[in-house]
Amino acid sequence: MSAGTYTPRPGAAPLPRMIAAQTALETRMLLRNGEQLLLTVIIPTLLLVLFSAVDIVDTGSGASVDFLAPGILALAVMSTAFTGQAIATGFERRYGVLKRLGASPLPRWALMTAKTLSVLVTEVLQIVLLTAIAFALGWSPQGNPLSVLLLLVLGTAAFSGLGLLMAGTLKAEATLAAANLVFLLLLVGGGVIVPLDKFPDAVQSVLGLLPISALSEGLRDVLQHGASLPWAQAGILAVWAVLGLGAAAKSFRWE
Repeated sequence: MSAGTYTPRPGAAPLPRMIAAQTALETRMLLRNGEQLLLTVIIPTLLLVLFSAVDIVDTGSGASVDFLAPGILALAVMSTAFTGQAIATGFERRYGVLKRLGASPLPRWALMTAKTLSVLVTEVLQIVLLTAIAFALGWSPQGNPLSVLLLLVLGTAAFSGLGLLMAGTLKAEATLAAANLVFLLLLVGGGVIVPLDKFPDAVQSVLGLLPISALSEGLRDVLQHGASLPWAQAGILAVWAVLGLGAAAKSFRWE
């Protein structure tokens, strides 16, 4: 046996491998959390099935699922990128997990990248599941898939920025309460299930500026009405993304 066979070789793993490993860990933690599954899978699925099968809300002409499916996809993005990420990151910050990870060989920007990739992986799983259920309910989408992809990416960026801003500035308990409250308010007033034109004229223009409204209405324009790319809604989402991510980067506290 030659000398040095068991000589250790300390050092960090290659950066892509570290990001991939952290992404896989973040995704497993997200999918194993019962509360997160309730937000990301169960609630959107139940809403899609219930309101498509039972004529509770007037969604206009055409099949209800054609109106509901785009809004439920927007809700799925919000539940993962905003609500789920805000709550999980807030408690990681409270318990010192972020502080310890920030001192590891994994750079802080790479940790945020892994969290973002985890959100994207979860969203892909959500979209596949919800799309399959919507097709089973008779959904007949139209439009350009690339426009849908762009809107989903912009929506993810906007909600991620707002979620990280909340998690990095508020206490964990406050983040938990605020994130769930915002989720419920935007579910009701964001055009997900109830069309925005059902609200009073005085508040329609304000509601239309919300990221959930822009995403749900933008997806609906493409998938239900066959529009190319709703530039107004894409612009609103881009503004929210820049403001949210910029504010989160500036004010995020790691402990």
